[in-house]
Amino acid sequence: MGKKLSARFFQRDVLEVAPDLLGKILVRKFDSGNEHRFRITDVEAYRGEEDKACHASRGRTAHTELLYGEGGKIYVYLIYGMYWLLNFVTGDKDKPQGVMVRAVEGIYGPGRVGRALKLDRSFRGISVESEILWVEDSGEKPEYVTVPRVGIDYAQEWKDIEWRFIIKDQVTEIKSSRDI
Repeated sequence: MGKKLSARFFQRDVLEVAPDLLGKILVRKFDSGNEHRFRITDVEAYRGEEDKACHASRGRTAHTELLYGEGGKIYVYLIYGMYWLLNFVTGDKDKPQGVMVRAVEGIYGPGRVGRALKLDRSFRGISVESEILWVEDSGEKPEYVTVPRVGIDYAQEWKDIEWRFIIKDQVTEIKSSRDI
């Protein structure tokens, strides 16, 4: 077991936090008391109102208010009415940023990650220092590649920016998976 990351780790620019999350261990403590550990292998960065792929691109709303808080909170949201996606709020207060966890070792696609973690609305806004979901430092600093983010064709010039970070030895598996 590694040391639990503090909220302070997330209170940096998303483009620093995102690659630094690779190789870290995502820990979920279930109601049964069992803890499951997952190595983070694929993340995407979303940065500010100017980033047309970021939820905050439309400004402050009830839905996006959490992104405007100080880094160190969990931001989950539902897509397709069935998948809760895990994100970590990063950066400073009033500068909306976040990192989406797209894959953990052996589980590819943010929807599948959400299902494995049994996420729901109750996770929205909890601290990364909680007792039910946290990240531990593995001491690993893996090599990674950057590629464009997925599923954001609507974001015009932002769709080709390489703000997706994937551990190098996981690229083939991640790209061959059905990414949901």
